[in-house]
Amino acid sequence: MTDRRPKVAVVVFPGSNDVDDAAWALGALGGDAELVWHGSERLPEDTRAVVLPGGFSYGDYLRCGAIARFSPVMSAVVEFAAAGGPVLGICNGFQILCEAGLLPGMLRPNASLSFVCRDVALRVEQASAPFTSRCQRGQRLVIPVKHGEGCWFAPPGLVEELERNNQIVLRYEGGSPNGSVGDVAGVGNERGNVMGLMPHPEHAVDPLLGSGDGALILASLLDAARDRATALV
Repeated sequence: MTDRRPKVAVVVFPGSNDVDDAAWALGALGGDAELVWHGSERLPEDTRAVVLPGGFSYGDYLRCGAIARFSPVMSAVVEFAAAGGPVLGICNGFQILCEAGLLPGMLRPNASLSFVCRDVALRVEQASAPFTSRCQRGQRLVIPVKHGEGCWFAPPGLVEELERNNQIVLRYEGGSPNGSVGDVAGVGNERGNVMGLMPHPEHAVDPLLGSGDGALILASLLDAARDRATALV
């Protein structure tokens, strides 16, 4: 029988500050979130998806995500992704995935050199599993951002390649809050099972908090986790 509450490993790094928010949101949407300390060398048994949450891993010393990518748990995350498991990086998690080479490009300081914290509009560029399957292409989402180094950068040739491969998943609508190349807000790997985004979907799962649009992304992840559980039976 398929587990309808798939286990999602939420990785905790020193300095992570959106762990509880991500775990709560995943639980509210039907997932079974389990916190995993960065020093662990393996993911919990029956893990069906991984989330690297937002925060300031290692105080953002050296460069955002540059130290966290060497944490022991990242070897397990890389292995999980290589096996096709869905991995989502949110804000600092996005930075870590780029530093680990699981996602293309890099994150630089905002063009304004100021910390940005506000709701932003996004446009769904790719409505495909495992992260936007509950969305429609071109759909407008409103999700908050809060970061100082969220300017995604890649050279023109790489951006063109990502466009051809449909790896640009989300774009800022009406202008980027951080100066990202091509207004990119979220990108995926070539296989499609790893995605990073700077906006925080875990802070937009209830209209009472301003928007429920983030639930579409997290619920899509949980759908993919359930599909993975079925495939492994």
